[in-house]
Amino acid sequence: MRAQDSATGSGTIAVDAGTEGTKTSPTPALDAAPHTTGASAPDLPPHTSQAPARRGTLLAALGVVAFSLTFPSTAWGLESFGPWSLVALRSTLAALIAGGFLLAVRAPVPARRHWGGLAVVAGGVVIGFPLLTTLALQTSTTSHAAVVVGLLPLTTAVLGSLRTGERPSRTFWVAALAGAAVVIGYTVQQSGGALTSGDLYLFGALLVCAAGYTEGGRLARVMPGWQVIGWALILCLPLAVAGSAVAVPLEPVHLTAHGVLGLVWVAAGSTFFGLYVWYKGMAEIGVPRASQLQLAQPLLTLAWSFLLLGEEVSAAAPLAAVAVLVCIAATQRTGRRGRSAPRSAGETGPVRS
Repeated sequence: MRAQDSATGSGTIAVDAGTEGTKTSPTPALDAAPHTTGASAPDLPPHTSQAPARRGTLLAALGVVAFSLTFPSTAWGLESFGPWSLVALRSTLAALIAGGFLLAVRAPVPARRHWGGLAVVAGGVVIGFPLLTTLALQTSTTSHAAVVVGLLPLTTAVLGSLRTGERPSRTFWVAALAGAAVVIGYTVQQSGGALTSGDLYLFGALLVCAAGYTEGGRLARVMPGWQVIGWALILCLPLAVAGSAVAVPLEPVHLTAHGVLGLVWVAAGSTFFGLYVWYKGMAEIGVPRASQLQLAQPLLTLAWSFLLLGEEVSAAAPLAAVAVLVCIAATQRTGRRGRSAPRSAGETGPVRS
């Protein structure tokens, strides 16, 4: 198969047409790889071809665990910082961590055509979701805020299908809708069914985060997932530093152990590590399938809220957990019917770790 690169001209990439997701050999730099011609990969045993899917599922699941601690950690962070200060400091620290890694490995600067997608990732998952959910958590409990996470897998799957051309099967959508219904029903019941003033923030966070996840999953096919979030964080660094300089003097700061730990986790754990493994997992198993693993996130968040914040959790949690796990198993087993359109030339390169 021949791919056209706007920066380097055309070259040949060897792909085994019989195996979806086959990757070429790693190249030394993004969008600046030497062009070589190779033979098709030999047929692999059935168990070998399943390894990337298992690895991708594990990585995406690690991301979900990291994300499930975001709301409790944010609640802790609000003990010490105002909402605007917390978001600005979170982005600044995460960008410094990412910048250090990018410098250490001498990561190449992404091609110009990828910066639009990185801007979507930055606006959705680096700025939009943290800011909107932090504002919501001023008036909402973490249990109530988990509603937005219950809706996120389905929204991400829809946007991912539209953006990437993936077409999940009917069974996939039935399982996804059932899982979303279970999560929404449980979390609404947990919060007493009452809407709060933070709901508009939560629904806005849902939309921008789904867009960021989708675009990040697409970019993770052509560059390492940690570099996707790394460059998105670097893109936000000037705004984050300016926001920190303005917000910290204006909002009261009362340093506590919980507040500092919450800030550190949302910066290093949720924003950097969580998104790193999440995007890498999405590159392995696809945006729709990875998104359904997040059906477990609200229940994990409720568990952390009980353990870390002392919030009350209803007796329905075990039943809801079992129902959600059944839905997750169904979405992970169902196959996709293929893509409606091939990936663009910039997306045919190898996914590198």
